[in-house]
Amino acid sequence: MCRLALKTASDPFSPYSVLTAMEAMQEGYDGSGLGLLLRGLNFADYGYRSGDPILSGIAHSEAAMHRLNGFMQNNGFELKYDHEFDTDLREIEAKDRYKYFLQVYKLPAAWSNFDQEEIEKHLMLTRLALRKDGEEHGDDLTVFSLWPDVAMIKEVGWPLAVGDALGLNDNRIKARVCMAQGRQNTNWGINLYACHPFFIQGIGSMTNGENTAFLPIKEWLLGMKEPGYLGYQSDSEVFTHILHYSLKKLKLPLEAYKHIITPLNTKELAAHPQGDFLKGLRDVCRRLIIDGPNCVIASLPDETCMMVMDRKKMRPGTVGGKPGEWAMASEMCGVDAMIPDRDRSQDFQPMREHTVIVPPDRKELKIWSQLDPYPLTHAA
Repeated sequence: MCRLALKTASDPFSPYSVLTAMEAMQEGYDGSGLGLLLRGLNFADYGYRSGDPILSGIAHSEAAMHRLNGFMQNNGFELKYDHEFDTDLREIEAKDRYKYFLQVYKLPAAWSNFDQEEIEKHLMLTRLALRKDGEEHGDDLTVFSLWPDVAMIKEVGWPLAVGDALGLNDNRIKARVCMAQGRQNTNWGINLYACHPFFIQGIGSMTNGENTAFLPIKEWLLGMKEPGYLGYQSDSEVFTHILHYSLKKLKLPLEAYKHIITPLNTKELAAHPQGDFLKGLRDVCRRLIIDGPNCVIASLPDETCMMVMDRKKMRPGTVGGKPGEWAMASEMCGVDAMIPDRDRSQDFQPMREHTVIVPPDRKELKIWSQLDPYPLTHAA
């Protein structure tokens, strides 16, 4: 099994604090990898302007880094900041790491007339082009994200050891949202792209469990011919893409995601105030129904955070916190490590019908049930 941890706070915090939660849950995973998604970034040595895209990944050779820099320059991206990790490569299991890059760019001048949808599309296509370039050169370049206010770090090894090796305890990088997952894709073979969290156009998710409906979901998503629906070195990547499809393509509110991946049965829909619509949604999206057990944690561009379970509910999840600071984790001890001074009596463990949401204002925890009406306006 994997172990998941998410912390969201109004004040930026070090991602290293979330790694301590991973350490608290260490008996639940094999220490084969770490994936981090950081959102709402703050740099100690750079005044980051929200909205500038951040490119994150690994160059496995000097030649790969040179190609990346040339590609970005030739496509009109102006480099504004290049974060230098305080790395101790002796502590990294893999021996082909030339540079962990986290670079802030100014958007190309040629994009000045693009609307927001066009900008988002071209950022995704740029990331995919860099990924393809790395794959065509013997996988010497790994690109995780190119998006405003987001950075991703992935590496093979024990989470706390990776954090120490990359100097994440130096407080030079802080974030308002940190998602962490503590296992590489050991069922299928080590691949950095298979390490959670997964990301597409501002939407990130990670999963604890096994999606036995992976193949039909994968085939359906590939049939959409959406450029970003690719990869699938992990059966959990489809959860991110289904959320993207629900929010970006169907323009549905966040609560509808649960109705797509785990729809109510016919009897429950007959009694639901929006039953007719939900029956139609179930029929149209039937190929996207998951078969767990799964616990899914996600975050959105506006820093909304979410947790959902599947019907089997054999992969637990716990949410707890206080106004301004909340945590989600696979185990209660993980929440304890991230927010020890909360009121534990207010912790919540979602059941199969729940969607747990922490809004961007972080004032309170919102618990929504599939059996209730859902909002008719798009919330993402």
